[in-house]
Parts: sequence; structure tokens; C-alpha cells
Amino acid sequence: MRLPEATRDFLRADNVDRVFFQVLGTRGELVGGDRDMPLPHEDDRPQPGIVEFRDDVLRGNDIRVAYTTVDLPGLAPGRDPESTQPVLVQVAETLDKRSQLVNDIIKGVILPLAIILVWFGLSRGLAPRHALQSNIRGRRPDDLSPLEADRAPPEIAPLVASFNDLLTRLEQNMEFQKRFIADAAHQMKTPLAGLRMQAELAMRQDVSAEVQRSLEQIATSSEHAARLVTQLLVLARAENRAAGQIFSHVELTTLARLAVRDWVQAALAKQMDLGYEEPPYPVEVDGNVVMLREMLSNLIDNAIRYTPAGGRITVRVRTEDDDLDLVHLEVEDTGLGIPHAERARVVERFYRILGREGDGSGLGLAIVKEIATMHGDALAIEDHVYQDAPRLAGTLVRITQKRVFPIREKP
Repeated sequence: MRLPEATRDFLRADNVDRVFFQVLGTRGELVGGDRDMPLPHEDDRPQPGIVEFRDDVLRGNDIRVAYTTVDLPGLAPGRDPESTQPVLVQVAETLDKRSQLVNDIIKGVILPLAIILVWFGLSRGLAPRHALQSNIRGRRPDDLSPLEADRAPPEIAPLVASFNDLLTRLEQNMEFQKRFIADAAHQMKTPLAGLRMQAELAMRQDVSAEVQRSLEQIATSSEHAARLVTQLLVLARAENRAAGQIFSHVELTTLARLAVRDWVQAALAKQMDLGYEEPPYPVEVDGNVVMLREMLSNLIDNAIRYTPAGGRITVRVRTEDDDLDLVHLEVEDTGLGIPHAERARVVERFYRILGREGDGSGLGLAIVKEIATMHGDALAIEDHVYQDAPRLAGTLVRITQKRVFPIREKP
């Protein structure tokens, strides 16, 4: 008995796995297929019509075998034609296709699932670190309270403890600095004021012209020194953001009006027209009233010092027509102006434009810059063109801040 050739071709058609088959006749003779294919145990042979499966090895290859028995009519001489004889049929294939299918399942299902699980685990594990990072980034500059060490992951708890210790020492150092600034203000301004007073008293006496000039110089120098000390202390407080950032509601028009009033006498002494303009409604912002007053005073002082006698200075509080939440505090003068190339440098401490007359210390605009930055304001220095022919360009300094309170009627 031999298998048809078409059946052989069908069994050999797989391109991935190697397929083996074996058909044994009624006497155990090989009818077709692979002679060395392993046989099942006699006890494992299934009943006719039932297909069994087993794993086995053929020629060093792991194979999966499907086998069954088929009853054929008795064909041997002397046998009853109605009797049947069992024929064993086995078909096996290597496991390459199965391994490839397992790999495809791992790549297509298990691997993405594993990546998702790893990502989820890392996200849960890093969540406390991200919360700690957000807490540190979202802090105000003046917030020196310790971090919550009990909520930090155990592996970075020592780092959080060290950081809290640093915050404590930093707070102590800032307290020492604030105390030093207060002591320095008292210790330096008092002797300078006394020196000026003694010089002015001496000038009232009958002295020679040379001594009179010396006394006037002493009085002027002591006044300048007192002003310089005051500016240095203000600059130190402005740079120490945590010491100066005590914000409250500030009515800007009232503050500007009072600041202008403080400088009326100085403007009149130079025969200047010091004016003030404000909107018909109050303008409330969030800020430090002392620092804002000092910022405006420095702008007016600068304008008076660098504007020729007989000039005009205007202080203005205004809002944008199309955006009432934008508040502008402006000081414009009819002085010589600030060249474009110098505008980025005049806000540096002690910087003065070469060849420019005036007895300033070079700290006024540096203080303005620091206080504006402390409040989150924008500082702009522009031209104030007040004459076309010949074209003269004074200075317009603008501080822009966002209003945080709604407009209401003036009382």
C-alpha cells in the first residue's frame, strides 16, 4: 500500500515548519512517510476515529505529533472480508511556527502591556518626587517654611531634611541682614545729619569767604552722603526680596500725589514746572507702599537732577483705553534724554552717562529697576519728544503693572 503523490505533496506544503508523516500497515510495515518517526506506546494507541496528540523528538527536533488509528477491511488471504485491521497514521510538525506565534503574541500584546505596567509603576513611584518638585517651584521667594519631610519618599528624606536645615539657616541670615540694615541706617544717617547741621550753623557766623565756601561744601557733601546712604539701604532692601515683599492694597493715585508733593520745593528751587495727572477713578494695585513710594521718589529725583532749570516734569497715573487692567506710572521730563545705547546700562548701579552733568549717585534707576522687578512690573525707558524743530527728546520712564482690583468710583 502506498500513499498517492498528491497526498505527499500536501503534507510537505508548509514553508515554516517541517512536516513529517508516517503510515504503518496492519502488520506494522511502513506504507509511506518517515521510517524513523517515533511510535506511541501500545497502551497510548487511540481508538479508531479518535485523534490524540503528544510531544516527541525526531532527528533532534522537537515535534508535535497527531496520531490515530484507522480500521481497514481485512484484505489478507484467509481473512474474513468483513473483519477490520487497525492502521496507524501519524502526522508531526516542528515547533517553529508555534514559537513564532508565541513571539508575535509577546510583541503584540504582552510587551505593550508590560511597558504600560512599567510606566504606571514609575509614575506612581515618582509621584511624590513630582509633588515635591512642584511645591518647591511654586513657592514665593519669601516662603522659607520647611518642606513636609513625612510626605517625601524614604530614599530622599535625608535630602529634604538637609534642605529644611538650609532654609532655617537662610532665614536666620536674612534676619541678621535686616537687623544690620536697620542698624546701619541709624548709625550712618544720624552722624551725617549732625554734620550737616553743624556746618549750616557755622555758616551763620562771621567767617571768611574761604571758610564759608568750605562750610558750604561740607553741608552739600554731607547731604549727598546722607542721600547715598539712604539709596544704598533702599537698594539692599529691594534686593532682599523676602524682607521687602509685604504686599497690601495700594491706591496708586494717592501715593503718587503725595510723592509729587514731597518734591515741589526741590522743583521750585530750580524753577521747574512739576505737574501731576491722574484718572477720574482710584487705581488700586497690590504692592509694598514703602517701596513703591521710594521708586517714584527716585524717578522724580532723577528728573529734577538731570533736567535743566526752567524745565517741565510731569508725573502721571493712567490706564489703557482698551485694557483697564493695565496701569501705567509715568514720569516724563524735558531734559536731554537717554540715548538708546545707554538705556540698558543706566539701570545698573553706579553707572552714569559720560559727560552728563548732575550730582546723582548712579543708584536712582537701579533702585527703580529692583523695586519694579520685585513687584513683577515692566520698566520701559523711552523718548519724550517735546519739540519738533530742532527735535529734542527728554526722558519718559514708564512702570507698567497689572491691576488686581476692580475700578470703583472716587469718594
